[in-house]
Amino acid sequence: MTEPSSKLQSLLDSGQFVVTCEIGPPKNASGTGITQHAAQLKAYAAAMNLTDNQTAIVRLSSIAAGVHVLAGGGEPIIQMTCRDRNRIALQSDLLGAYSLGLRNLLCLSGDHQAFGNHPAAKNVFDLDSIQLIKTVKDMRDSKVFHCGEKIKQDEPQFYIGAVANPFADPFEYRVHRLEKKIRAGAQFIQTQCIFDMQRFETFMDLARKRGLPERTHILAGVMPIKSAKVAKYMQKNVSGMLVPQAVIERLEQAEDQAQEGVKICIEQIRHLKTIPGIHGVHIMAVAWEEIVPSIVTGAGLMPRL
Repeated sequence: MTEPSSKLQSLLDSGQFVVTCEIGPPKNASGTGITQHAAQLKAYAAAMNLTDNQTAIVRLSSIAAGVHVLAGGGEPIIQMTCRDRNRIALQSDLLGAYSLGLRNLLCLSGDHQAFGNHPAAKNVFDLDSIQLIKTVKDMRDSKVFHCGEKIKQDEPQFYIGAVANPFADPFEYRVHRLEKKIRAGAQFIQTQCIFDMQRFETFMDLARKRGLPERTHILAGVMPIKSAKVAKYMQKNVSGMLVPQAVIERLEQAEDQAQEGVKICIEQIRHLKTIPGIHGVHIMAVAWEEIVPSIVTGAGLMPRL
């Protein structure tokens, strides 16, 4: 590709420290809340993720949610998981999403259906996330479908993203898997929520030794935690999530735990800005989107471009 396909790509390619955030689609058929969130957040975030049936719970589709973000004046990043679609449906949805004006795509495997509200559902996983990344890249750059058939015109020119979990086991494999995604075509990376800064710095040191930050744009994930109870739940029940005991104790000792969670998040962003190879942050304020402006402002990231 010669020209950036999105504002997000333009900002990252120009060397800006970029902020993205997340909007959770509702468990109903209304897009009003998404449009309102997009209008409130567009000055604070370059782009907004729309999750794809996160934790395998039925929600408004990511593609539809992306259209509602456009209506609110924001730039969407649609997520697409391999859990629910085979290669035919994945490519069909990609064509449809691009035709609707959606330009940023995040490719994921998807949470297992056992975690969601339809545990008896059949998963698909016809492709994995790395194969999906390669499929999107081939549709864009080689103008071919997964089967090899040519796309004669109007191929989807997506800006391709992927996720990375620096904390999942085995730890040594995390950077290797990240490199495989970059090799497949991932142009930007959003990481899992980071609380253990020391372990993340080790991860980034390994990534720098392989030259990965020069080959993609890495956005570090952060999450404001409302309470010590939530932090304990994440520590014990969320796979690949490391929440240090010190964070829990700090929340427990705070008079206003939600406000303390915001302070911790702001401190984390300031620290992440000092780590070589980090090109931005991805703020995951789950069901708390309205707090994003306070975090971005408190971290000294305003004004945004």
